[in-house]
Amino acid sequence: MGKDECKMTFSAFVHDKTGKKIVRVSFEREGNGTVDRAEGIVPGGTIQSHQGFSEEELKRLSDYLVNNEQDILARAKAISNPMRWMS
Repeated sequence: MGKDECKMTFSAFVHDKTGKKIVRVSFEREGNGTVDRAEGIVPGGTIQSHQGFSEEELKRLSDYLVNNEQDILARAKAISNPMRWMS
């Protein structure tokens, strides 16, 4: 993975501290012997933790989460139901 390439992974639905269903989304990129990381949540697009990304990049990641929220939630729903794994 090059410095400009960013890998995104996401969880199945989990519950936050208040019991609300959320999906955790992680971004990771490697370069120059370092790994930059950011973790956000949907719904909402809030970046909760980060290392190595600039403020401008974090804003773009947050915007990405907001703009793609429905797709991310749909994909998380598919992996949250183990019965779908068999189909």
